Formats: sequence, structure tokens, C-alpha cells
Amino acid sequence: MIRWSFRWPWLPAGVTLTGALVEFLGVRPSRSRNHLVLIFLTIGLSILLRGVMQKVWGKNPLAVPPLAGEQPLTILGATILPQAIWILLATALAITLLVLFFRYTTTGLAMRAVASNPTAAAVVGLTVRRLRTLSFALAGFLGGLAGVLITPITTLRYDVGVLLGLKGFAAAILGGFGSFPGAIVGGVALGLLESLGAAYVSSVWKDTIAFLVLLLVLFVRPHGLLGKAVRS
Repeated sequence: MIRWSFRWPWLPAGVTLTGALVEFLGVRPSRSRNHLVLIFLTIGLSILLRGVMQKVWGKNPLAVPPLAGEQPLTILGATILPQAIWILLATALAITLLVLFFRYTTTGLAMRAVASNPTAAAVVGLTVRRLRTLSFALAGFLGGLAGVLITPITTLRYDVGVLLGLKGFAAAILGGFGSFPGAIVGGVALGLLESLGAAYVSSVWKDTIAFLVLLLVLFVRPHGLLGKAVRS
């Protein structure tokens, strides 16, 4: 039986609004468009938000009930939690909708144009600032949806997103930064490396093994598995 909490639908909506406010109040006023400056700026904003969450909700981990019970299922000899199935289904649906959005909608194509060349996009009449805010809001919504789905099998803390964000960034680099299929392949590869490391070595070393393989791959292919090499 699916158990919905009345607060759950509001969580992605709240994070969507937070993402838009981060761009509108934090990133947009910056006078520098240098990527390194913006990266440090967003890191500072994340620290600020974690401090606010710590003050509001405290430091103690919180538990969230799963959507469809806690009884494990056996599929082809493998034991899997029902919540993991929800995560797989939601991930597949989100990827499909994102592909359709960025390829076949006017807004999605405009966002791709701004990401590729904001100056040229502004010249042809695209509202660059609004599209940037929309991209942050979309990222916030996806992050909120991911949090709602993954929290029942982990824990809810004010700083839980640090390691998850680092792994997501590592997966994007592993697959090829800027490549949509590469991000998917990188995420799956990183997850498999963690699982195999925990099964055959030790769960203590699973993060170390995953990032070590990431470094080895980048030594051989600096542009990632599916990324394109850029000539300077």
C-alpha cells in the first residue's frame, strides 16, 4: 500500500522556489561571469543554506517512511527494497521527460541556447536572465524529487546533500561533463563501483574505491567516457 504524506508534494515545490531564489538573489547580482567565481559563490550559498537548515531543523537525523512499505522484494534472485523500485521508475521517467523537454519544446531549446552562448541568445531576443532562473528552478525541483525518493532508504540531515552532490558532480565528470547520456552512464557506473566495492572489499572503502576509479578514468580520458575532447 502506498503511504503518501501530505507534506511530500510541497517539498519539491519548496526546493524549486529555493533554487529560483538562489539564482535571483545570489547568482544574478554577481558582477563576474567567470565560471570559477560562480562555483565558489554557489558553494558559499550552499553553506549558508545548510546553516539555516541546521538552525531550523537541528542536527539530529530524521526518518521518513517509504512510499510502499519496507518488506523487501525478491526479483530474479536479488533482494530489493520497494523504495528502490520507485527510485528507478522515477529516474527513468525524469530522464525521458528531460530529453523530450530539451529537444522538442521552445523553452528547452532556448535554455540550451543560453547554456551554449548567452551573448548570441540575447542578440536573437531570448530572455537570458529568466531562462537562467528557470534552469535553477528546474534543478531545484529535480533535487527535491530526488530527496523525497532517496530519504526513506538513507537518513534526513541538514548536511546530507554534500556527499550526494559531490557524487553527482563526479558522475557527470566521469560520463563526460556537458553530455546528457554521459551523465546517465557516469551515474550508473559510479553506483556500480560503490556496490561492487562494498560487496567485495568493504563498505567502509566504497566511496574511496569509486573516486579512485574516477581518477584513473580521468587520467586516461580527461573529457570523460562519452565527452568530447576540446582542443585549445
